[in-house]
Amino acid sequence: MVQVTELGYMGLGVKSLNDWKDYATKILGLEVADEGEAGRCYLRMDYWHHRIILEEDGTDDLNFLGFRVAGVEEFREMHRKLTNAGIDVRIGSYEEAADRRVIEVMKLKDASGFPIEIFHGPQVQSDKPFHPGRRMHGRFKTGEGGLGHLIQKETVGFEKTYEFYKLLGMRGGVEYRIPFPGLDKPFDLMFMHCNTRDHTVAFGPPGEKRINHLMLEVESFDDVGLTYEIVRQAGIPITMMPGRHANDHMYSFYFLNPSGFMCEVGWGAREATHQSEYYQRDTYGHEQNEEVMKKGLMEV
Repeated sequence: MVQVTELGYMGLGVKSLNDWKDYATKILGLEVADEGEAGRCYLRMDYWHHRIILEEDGTDDLNFLGFRVAGVEEFREMHRKLTNAGIDVRIGSYEEAADRRVIEVMKLKDASGFPIEIFHGPQVQSDKPFHPGRRMHGRFKTGEGGLGHLIQKETVGFEKTYEFYKLLGMRGGVEYRIPFPGLDKPFDLMFMHCNTRDHTVAFGPPGEKRINHLMLEVESFDDVGLTYEIVRQAGIPITMMPGRHANDHMYSFYFLNPSGFMCEVGWGAREATHQSEYYQRDTYGHEQNEEVMKKGLMEV
């Protein structure tokens, strides 16, 4: 069965490109690639031409996700599979693929109506080693796990969302069932994966924005501590204190970015178990800063 293999790239709409360039380099440690395009730049974290496209469109939200398939045959099979399932999907033009720095791209929307793209053949710049925007002890962990993971909003319920992403070859289910005082039933979070990373996309938290948070994994534990120190020194609000997740075993913390959603920097995640289980809380830590999370806004 054909399936997507990773979250290869994503597009973020931002109000201030300059604020995001500073944040991406000085706080996250990403590399900015500015090729002179008005209102656009690229963020690198490995040998790929980019992993994130920043576009100054004022939305301060997630614009699209780009999921990779292995090659041209898988690309064609995925197109047939989606078309046969009644999904409205369009093969992008040569120019649209070139704009994403891939060989081919198709465009569609997920069950909630959010834009996604499926591609093969990303531009890999083996002659241009990744150069972090600030000092790092190690590098970002990408490889077959893709750029990281994100939690996003869904508007049609878990069942329809699951059935759509299952078409892409993902699998998963509810991994957190969190009890809250005063609620008739626990609050669920659904996670889905397509490779060895425990999850690539997850769904559940309500919010105005499509994206709740973006996780970037580092290869060195010390880079979590270094980032935590840099975030605190910069006066950036920390939304969730350091701790370890129960599902993927990631040690991480969360903090706000210039667009008002969260970034998570983590280390030490286990691989996907391919078996269903759920948790009611994290292993330890991750205490929430309720005041900051309710406000959801910042200036870097």
